[in-house]
Amino acid sequence: MKVVKSLKSAKNRSPDCKVVKRRGRVYVICKSNPRFKAVQK
Repeated sequence: MKVVKSLKSAKNRSPDCKVVKRRGRVYVICKSNPRFKAVQK
């Protein structure tokens, strides 16, 4: 999982990418391609 500054760029990598907020952090999750996972602290 990558730590990224801007989640907008991470969200646009694949049409399946979704932005989710969990425990005060913002995550990008992607079911079809799990290597696109990202987190913003």
